[in-house]
Amino acid sequence: MNLDGKHIVVLGAAESGIGAAILAKVKGLQVFVSDAGEIKASAKAELQEYAIDFEENGHTRDRIIHADLVVKSPGIPETASIIQEIRAKQITVVSEIEFAKTFSKGKAICITGSNGKTTTTLWIYHILKKAGFDVGLAGNVGYSYAKQVALEDRAWYVLELSSFQLDDMHAFKADIAVLTNITPDHLDRYAYKMENYVASKFRILQQMTAADFFIYNADDPNIAQWINTHQIAPRLVPFSATKPLEFGGYLTTEQLIINIKTTTTMSIHELALKGKHNAQNALAAGIASRLLDIRADLVRESLMDFENVEHRLEFVAKVNGVEFINDSKATNINAAWYALESMERPTVWIVGGVDKGNDYSELESLVKAKVKAIVCLGVDNEKIKEAFADHVEQIVETQSAKEAVNAAYQLAKNEEIVLLSPACASFDLFKNYEDRGNQFKKAVRGL
Repeated sequence: MNLDGKHIVVLGAAESGIGAAILAKVKGLQVFVSDAGEIKASAKAELQEYAIDFEENGHTRDRIIHADLVVKSPGIPETASIIQEIRAKQITVVSEIEFAKTFSKGKAICITGSNGKTTTTLWIYHILKKAGFDVGLAGNVGYSYAKQVALEDRAWYVLELSSFQLDDMHAFKADIAVLTNITPDHLDRYAYKMENYVASKFRILQQMTAADFFIYNADDPNIAQWINTHQIAPRLVPFSATKPLEFGGYLTTEQLIINIKTTTTMSIHELALKGKHNAQNALAAGIASRLLDIRADLVRESLMDFENVEHRLEFVAKVNGVEFINDSKATNINAAWYALESMERPTVWIVGGVDKGNDYSELESLVKAKVKAIVCLGVDNEKIKEAFADHVEQIVETQSAKEAVNAAYQLAKNEEIVLLSPACASFDLFKNYEDRGNQFKKAVRGL
């Protein structure tokens, strides 16, 4: 992508937008930042520091539609009128990730999937750091990829990529791609068609060659179907929780086994994170590391001493025998399924928020087996009440984290669990899932 003398417009002034603007400025490009909402004071200060022109609380149409290139925040939907105008003018639209890669000399390990991608991304980054790699962490986690490229480009990047980011990536190429799983999520952005969402996830393979590697979940039917019906350029490296694999990795009842170059074996019970889904995340991370020739003993050690991400099955406190767990990052049905499956005692489940086309029937058997009461935390809870009214004794509706925590505490008994695992986005009552999780933790500590 030759950008010499081009005029760049960045839409959205959150972490990724600010990073893209700084990179454009550092590379000597004309850049203008436009946000439909208010820009945070800290972001404004950065823009002013780099003498970057910006606007907030609305878009100046004429300035935007004369851009040569638009770097779009992944949060802006295609249905937004300004995006439709940009498309009509046939202006190239890219994500911050694609824009940053244009200027980076570093190689990229890219992770996507409906669930487990953050844990897998952080685990791979942890192993590479420990092995002494010059590595950055970016995408949906860490700091802006573009900003890192602007200020101190790295030899390697571990990038967590959402389907929204992948949708605006065209020339980008991963060196190693990881696909953890594909289950229904964000269907409201994909015309409620699962095939559109699956195709979006597989964009992670674009531009890859036979010299590259694709690590994937061989047990996932959506992934298997795509692989069987499409030509895949990179070398396939499967992992499985159900069957042995001569090349890749798999789980037995007691062990994690990675067959890359040599065989690496360790006990599942030694893994830093518990649960079958985390053992699969560990497999993916371990496989990626062995493909990079990181020593087997260092990989094994790193799979044992990793610390999990905040808001993901995070123990908060035990109050008078009641254990509180923050799983605010569970913004879809599948993530909530994993959380409920790992509960080993009667559970009061806090659920709700902005529904993204959820099918709650997938959780029925788990709710019957594990959940004693439900606390709804959302503006519209009708779908949740309809789905579970016949399966639990009590359903309570609340409108704040404090109210939800108090209600759940009243319903739980000694040695029982209160689990916040919302299965929904947070934007009806909170800024984001982190805000929801932090408010939950604050309310628990206030009991």
